[in-house]
Amino acid sequence: MALMTLKGIRLAYGMASLLDGIDMSLEPGERVCVAGRNGEGKSTLLKILAGEIAPDSGEITRRDGLVTAYLTQELPEDVHGSIFDVVAEGLGSNGLLLEKFHHLSLEAAQGDLKALEAMGQVQAELDAVDGWSLQNRVETTLSRLELPADQPFAELSGGLRRRVWLARELVRAPDLLLLDEPTNHLDIAAIAWLEGMLAGTAMTVVFITHDRSFMERLATRILELDRGRLYEHPPSLEAFRQRQAERLETEVRQRAEFDKKLAQEETWVRQGIKARRTRNEGRVRALENLRRQRAERRERQGQVRLALSPEQRSGKRVIEAENASFGYPGKTVVHELDLLLQRGDRLGIVGPNGVGKTTLLRGLIGQLPPISGTVTLGTQLEIAYFDQTRAQLDERASVQDAVGEGRDRVTVNGNTRHILSYLEDFLFPPARSRQPVSALSGGERNRLLLAKLFLRPANLLILDEPTNDLDVETLELLETLLIEYTGTVMVVSHDRAFLDNVVTSTLVLDGKGGAEEFVGGWSDLPARVTAPLLETRIQAPERSTVPPAPSSEPRPTARAAPATRKLSYKEARELEQLPARIERLEAQREDLASRLSDPETFRGSLERIQELQRELDTLEKELATAYARWEALEAPA
Repeated sequence: MALMTLKGIRLAYGMASLLDGIDMSLEPGERVCVAGRNGEGKSTLLKILAGEIAPDSGEITRRDGLVTAYLTQELPEDVHGSIFDVVAEGLGSNGLLLEKFHHLSLEAAQGDLKALEAMGQVQAELDAVDGWSLQNRVETTLSRLELPADQPFAELSGGLRRRVWLARELVRAPDLLLLDEPTNHLDIAAIAWLEGMLAGTAMTVVFITHDRSFMERLATRILELDRGRLYEHPPSLEAFRQRQAERLETEVRQRAEFDKKLAQEETWVRQGIKARRTRNEGRVRALENLRRQRAERRERQGQVRLALSPEQRSGKRVIEAENASFGYPGKTVVHELDLLLQRGDRLGIVGPNGVGKTTLLRGLIGQLPPISGTVTLGTQLEIAYFDQTRAQLDERASVQDAVGEGRDRVTVNGNTRHILSYLEDFLFPPARSRQPVSALSGGERNRLLLAKLFLRPANLLILDEPTNDLDVETLELLETLLIEYTGTVMVVSHDRAFLDNVVTSTLVLDGKGGAEEFVGGWSDLPARVTAPLLETRIQAPERSTVPPAPSSEPRPTARAAPATRKLSYKEARELEQLPARIERLEAQREDLASRLSDPETFRGSLERIQELQRELDTLEKELATAYARWEALEAPA
């Protein structure tokens, strides 16, 4: 039986129909990716599935007792307390009781007698609502997601905050999990962990993502939302593109035939007086119907037209770091780096969240002096900086003022254009261009920042997480632009496909101050490097945000072909046996989790409960190691 069925769902904002007669059903255990361009209504569809907004018309049928969890694209700003507090609050009022008991127990452990007395009353309230089972659910969820219960939420990086918020939703034990851009701000380790967790769950998952690797590894089917309609595709990006192209080609042909017929009927109805006296009224009514259909037609949004202004060539040496260390007083994030970046190089920088990738970028372009060693910038550099916080955009300004800075005309590739015409290249129609930046979605803000940056000539592009929120089509256009760009590029990204398609070399930060450069993208990294990067870890956030930077140019170099590594006999046997081992460990984990969720367990001794929890923790670590090893053995060297 379907978990949820939607029939004839319609929703319009103003004159625009966002959803135009949507039909869909969700079956138990499937993982559905909702694809489509920015602004097509993907997030709105998820909000309807979550019950947060109601459609204008249509029918929604939910299975009795359906529990739905929803991880939104933007997390609330004013969240306080520890990780345990935030996750427990997902259980509502019972979670608040658990939160109170948790804090009282910590205070009682420090010898606070008043806290010990207060625990009795809270314990009685928890007994009345089967609170111990709920507490175990919270602790098990924290263990599975490898989250330290008592660490303050405010100290976490953006990626870890999203993991905590996911735990907050999972603790409700949902049947249906809705994820809106879940990989945003996650590092590669967290993305790999999320892939493994979702692949092994029995929940039905509906997700929106720009991460093509994440989409292909998880989706059991793809639903494309285009101009208010849903189209189903197989769970393959290649098949999706092929079917989409075939559908659009058929649509163009049918519309051409329709327009030809309409033109013929318009010619007929405008014939002379004699023809009008004897004309067929039924044919006139048919013409009126054709006119109505033509007026209601929704044209497909055009593609973003990306182009960089021609830049002055920089010197051959762009940046040279010699024995350079970067960081802040009392904290060094990169030790003794030697790096030579030459004109035309495209360098990718990867590493866990919080290890100092943004700090390194600032140090390499001279915004932050090195703690030791030297950084030498080349000649005639003009730098354009895309910062992940979008700090260069004034939220209060209109879209056209944010880019044009009060000017009606801008110079693009040596030609003067009206600012509204230029913004249409980035899919901002005049009405949208007059709205404030604060009204834009995340993907639209990224497009707006690209429009702002691409106005100025630059021979050194610094891109800090440029792929967040961009739809797949815009992302691929950006990739093409960077490949053809004759300047130099430094990019921080956790998007593995983007790195593979764009960069000529990759600088890996290990989180311990070390940095090592390799030829090629993510798929070209050796297993000894990718395995540690795929291990989840808790990191404090970086201590700085990146302000706007000056501007500069480069030229692409040929990318080395990925080398393939032949597994030894022992490694091949290990790879063959890993799936069965992982399946066995997962079964043991589920059994332990079930026992820890059983109220009967809590009637036994405290030592036995603690022993079961330790066994579960050990199993979680073994599973994480097995998944990382599997990834390492399957990855090319």
